[in-house]
Amino acid sequence: MELKKYFEGTKGTGVLSTADKEGRVDAAIYSRPHFINEGELAFIMADRLTHKNITENPYAVYLFKEDGPGYRGKRLHLTMLREEDDPEKIEPLRRRHYSPEDEAAMKPLFLVHFKVDQERELVGG
Repeated sequence: MELKKYFEGTKGTGVLSTADKEGRVDAAIYSRPHFINEGELAFIMADRLTHKNITENPYAVYLFKEDGPGYRGKRLHLTMLREEDDPEKIEPLRRRHYSPEDEAAMKPLFLVHFKVDQERELVGG
């Protein structure tokens, strides 16, 4: 899986853009996606605006800019497939851990699965 290898070996900053049912757009910083299988990835989400939007409108774009000079990276056009809220599935995937206060503020957490509809370079066609 080329995308999985790319994200495992590339450092950078990711932004997940979503829109609500009225089309109002939001963007939030998100870490690299978790790859479930070919063509499917997932993000861990707190119950905030991005999660609310994706439950109303299943389409999203994940923009990833590689660290370093210039504009190298990926744009992934996504469609939500499903979500899970099982802590036993979410915890092993977590890359960061926070203070008990911050952890409590993020609960509940959701593992939101997406189909990759299209992969594009950061700049250009």
